[in-house]
Amino acid sequence: MAIYIVLSKLTDDGAETIVEKPDRIKEVNKELEKQGLKVLQQYLVFGEYDFVNIVEAEDNKTVAKALLNLASRGTIRTVTLPAIPVDEIIEELKS
Repeated sequence: MAIYIVLSKLTDDGAETIVEKPDRIKEVNKELEKQGLKVLQQYLVFGEYDFVNIVEAEDNKTVAKALLNLASRGTIRTVTLPAIPVDEIIEELKS
């Protein structure tokens, strides 16, 4: 399984939804799990993005499909970064 960092920014509609129904955050995580993503960690952050999520998925296509489905609702915009654990890259460099 591959690890991805998902940076997300709420739209005005998304922020309104979260304020009115805070549990919606966890509901979305469950929806993503049904689409093949496992949310490993999730943080609310300050600055350019509203949330940082660490997710696990089988491949890029699975992540792309799930996040495009999420973005199509108009409540969130995301930037996704594939992540390689440092220990794995160290081993790769040694071989």
